[in-house]
Amino acid sequence: MTTHLPTCACCGDALADERRIDFGFNLPDAARGLPEEAVHRLGVRALLRVDGAGCFIRCLLAVRLTHDTELVLGAWVQVDEATLRRAHELWERPGYADLSIEGTFANRIQPWGDALLGAEVTAKVADPEELPCVVEVRHPVAARVLTRTWDRDHVLSRFPFPLPVDVRTDLGDHWSVLRPSGLTASFADGTDHFTAPDRGAAVSLMRDDVPGRAPADFLEALLSGAPDTRPAQRAREPLGEGVRYAFWLTPQDHGRTRHEFHGMAVSSGTAAGLFCSYEDPADLVWAQRIWRSLDRAVNGPAR
Repeated sequence: MTTHLPTCACCGDALADERRIDFGFNLPDAARGLPEEAVHRLGVRALLRVDGAGCFIRCLLAVRLTHDTELVLGAWVQVDEATLRRAHELWERPGYADLSIEGTFANRIQPWGDALLGAEVTAKVADPEELPCVVEVRHPVAARVLTRTWDRDHVLSRFPFPLPVDVRTDLGDHWSVLRPSGLTASFADGTDHFTAPDRGAAVSLMRDDVPGRAPADFLEALLSGAPDTRPAQRAREPLGEGVRYAFWLTPQDHGRTRHEFHGMAVSSGTAAGLFCSYEDPADLVWAQRIWRSLDRAVNGPAR
């Protein structure tokens, strides 16, 4: 199976360390959508002056996640003109190690959203080889970003970029699925999409319009019109009181260039459908893994 290592949104390097995940925001929120001539960089990418919006310094915000993981966000802090000038004077010089920054957070980041945007922060240099780190957040809600340990799946599932770790993603109606590492994520027309250049997966939910129908009978209805594949190209497994079913097709079966995998997980009154497309036949194992990760926690939260 092909290995897919995502790259850092900040520097483009491969993200191979599962215990530290780095993401960078190219611009503060106030600068998005402005013409390029309104954005002025002061020699380095981390120092910015934006016409009509103010001055900004890129800093690191480290967030503790479960599974012994650290999320490090390269985000922007809005500062006054004097602070920007001082940072410009000290950047890449010995005095940089003593740089301290006071300002307000300038990016909206899920799942914290508006609580973090505009919060007063202090950032200091912990490592002369890295950007200043946010060490204090002076806001009763936003301060929890630094002090709490957050559920890794809950936080990382909000990031559409390729990740170096698998992330369980909430589908709604108590269903969830594993988003494998290396795939971008998007949601459109009621379907969650996980994609890479040579493979992709799409997951959608379905409701049974026949009250009280058994999961096995609902599955039979869903499979109406499906191709009759060879026994070696289909699988059926229990799912609690429900059932999983899958079949897969090769280019020889349908005349298209990619392999296809169709999977379903059926529970009482509801089902999750999975479609995978991939180039490497060995990625059948990858598709089966996503299929087997489809699960419904009846007592869990719904999206």
